[in-house]
Amino acid sequence: MWTRPSTSRSWPAPSSDPPRVTATARDRLAAHPLQAARLVLGSVLVVGEVRARIVEVEAYGSPESGPWPDPAAHTYPGPTPRNDVMFGPAGHLYVYLSYGIHQCVNITAGPDGVGAGVLLRAASIESGLDVVRERRAVRDPDARLAAGPGRLGQALGITVADKGIDVLDPGAHVALEIATRRGPVAAGPRIGISKAVDLPWRLWLEGHPSVSR
Repeated sequence: MWTRPSTSRSWPAPSSDPPRVTATARDRLAAHPLQAARLVLGSVLVVGEVRARIVEVEAYGSPESGPWPDPAAHTYPGPTPRNDVMFGPAGHLYVYLSYGIHQCVNITAGPDGVGAGVLLRAASIESGLDVVRERRAVRDPDARLAAGPGRLGQALGITVADKGIDVLDPGAHVALEIATRRGPVAAGPRIGISKAVDLPWRLWLEGHPSVSR
């Protein structure tokens, strides 16, 4: 059973201090979910021969008893068999089925035991385009093949069976390559939720054609 941290009902802002030079990618993900989202944005997810640059993300916080209470987050009720991986170390896949159809891909964030994550909303396919087109079987332009959470999951062939994969392991079937450059970043409210709708916890690469509509 996970031990929850002390109760906090505030919405603390993420630190603006740059990450330590010596910090590992996991250290940097084990932080405020918005900081983790900024790290994931612009990074590349490698799934077999497909490389996809993440161009849009959403940050999700902790249970009510955690440091970043977020009623819109899957972690809010506390640990369950469905969300248990989100309460483990940062840098693992959390995949869930939306509307019984869409495989929505997340990367866990925050300290071990707290519960937070980053939803991958859209990506730009940089290699493996033929594989992605076979999976999607649509006539969409290349830039729109992974423009949206459901499209992204289908384009990359990631399913709930992949939940728990350590994406910071370079030898994993799904691996995250952290970006060193990102370009201009825009922020706004998250999409498709009914709670905590005012938080500007959706981030995207400004002007990128693969950002969801």
